[in-house]
This record gives sequence, structure tokens and C-alpha cells, in this order.
Amino acid sequence: MPLFGAPWQVELGPMTTAAGQVRLRPIRTRDAAVWSRLRLANQRELQPWEPTGDGSWARRHQPTAWPPMSSTMRSQAREGTLLPLVIEVNGRFAGQLTVGNIVRGQLMNAWVGYWVDSAVTGRGVATVSVALALDHCFGPLGLHRVEATVRPENGPSRAVLAHVGFREEGLLRRYLHVDGQWCDHLLMGMTAEEVPDSVVARLVRAGRAAY
Repeated sequence: MPLFGAPWQVELGPMTTAAGQVRLRPIRTRDAAVWSRLRLANQRELQPWEPTGDGSWARRHQPTAWPPMSSTMRSQAREGTLLPLVIEVNGRFAGQLTVGNIVRGQLMNAWVGYWVDSAVTGRGVATVSVALALDHCFGPLGLHRVEATVRPENGPSRAVLAHVGFREEGLLRRYLHVDGQWCDHLLMGMTAEEVPDSVVARLVRAGRAAY
């Protein structure tokens, strides 16, 4: 539901998974400390799959890195090209989900990306979060298509995308510089016509989540 009249400030959920109650909410400047702590603690799990950055992982994920980053994300959100959200589990910061490169007009397209704290991985958190975001994309945002890219070796993330209904559309050769090298990625896609009711409803029927 929209908060304070700003279209990008939405709360999605809650939904119940094996990890607990999951919801998505807007990013906040005061998220800096917990964001830094989780990103540093999850370096081994996240770094092999994320785009190469400038400087060391430790420097890029200090609390001081969050304010300018979040400010940029909020600016893009106000322009309508980005939807930056925090994933919470039982009221605690447990990851992030971003709907990015939102394009209107004849394309009506965006991509979705996410990361989740290793303490709650494998328990439906990422799957439910992506499902909530997709329903928002095809519903209130009015998008026609959502894409995701994933490295072929990333089995857990491929499973998340499969659970919510993404189709594999092709292989992007040396698509993105990740962890020091150019890596192939699978292109995954979904259109509004493929979701006659809702992605969340599919998960509930499959026993992967509950209202």
C-alpha cells in the first residue's frame, strides 16, 4: 500500500514462510548499520554473484557507504525508474529487493534483483519477496514484462526464479563483470499474460507460503 502519498514508498506483504513473516518496505537512511553488518557478514555468499565494484568489499560496505547510495536510489525512485525495498523477516532487516530500469511507453518493462541474509536462505524468503514484487509490478505499477538475470551456476537463485514462474529465454555470453571476471548469465522473463491471478496466490496453492 502507498505511504505518505509517494508512489514508490510501498509496503508489500506480509506473507508467512518457514522463516517467519516476510514483508517489503521502503529503504531508510537509518538502515546503514544493519545493512553494513549483514553485507559484511554475507560476503562469502554474495560476492561470487554480484557485479564487481570499486575498491574492497569491506570499504564498499561500511555504514558510511549507505547514505549516498540510498540517496541515489531514492532520487531514482522519485523519477519512477527504480523501486528500492528492504526485505524484513519478523520485523528485522534480512535483505534487499530492487525493481530497476523501469521503462514506460511501448516497453513497460523492468528487471528485478535481490539478496537475502544467509541466516534465512532456503526458507522461502527470497521466493515470497520476488512474488510480492512481481504482483506489484503487474498490478499497481502496470508493467507488462519483468526480467531477471542469473549465473547458470547459481542454483539457489535459479530455483527462486523458477518457483515464481520465470521462463528461461536465453544465455547472455560474458554479460556482466562479476567478482573479477566477465560471466555468462541466463536471461529469465515473465509477462503479465502469464499471471492470470497473482504470483503470490500460486505460491500459496503450492504450499510455499501462507497469508
